[in-house]
Order: sequence, then C-alpha cells, then structure tokens
Amino acid sequence: MSTIEKIQEELDVLTEETRKHEIILYNDDVNTFDFVIDSLVSVCEHTPEQAEQCTVLVHYKGKCAVKTGEYKDLESKCSKLLQLGLSAEIL
Repeated sequence: MSTIEKIQEELDVLTEETRKHEIILYNDDVNTFDFVIDSLVSVCEHTPEQAEQCTVLVHYKGKCAVKTGEYKDLESKCSKLLQLGLSAEIL
C-alpha cells in the first residue's frame, strides 16, 4: 500500500467518525406553534428564541434542521420528538 493510499484510508475513517447528522423537523397541520416551541426547548435544549425561529422556519419552509451532532446522540432526541407527535428524522 502506498503512502497516499494509506493517508486517504485514514482520512476516510476520520471523515466517517466525525460526520455530523441533523434532526430535520417537518411541518404538519396538527401541532400548535407553542407546542412545537415547548418541545424543542425541552428535547433539543433550545432557547425559547431559537425554538421560535426554528418553528417559524418549519412553518414557512416546510422543514428545518433543529439539532446537529453524532447519530448516536441524536437518536434519543429524535425518538422523543416522534413520541410527542412531531414529524422528524435524522439525516
């Protein structure tokens, strides 16, 4: 294996380990603004202002990335949002 191939292999491993994922929250016609804001504050640890901004983006754009991090850290947060009746997924 050449030095270049070895370095590229190491970079590929590092890139995969540090790859960030996002919880994407989608708009729905069921939940109120206040409920979504409260959910983002409690589950995603947003400030009230940040949660309000995300909620407005979801409403007008249809979706918004509400949390970024490693997949294993986002899994439980996304599950809690789904349990609350919100539409979310990890990308």
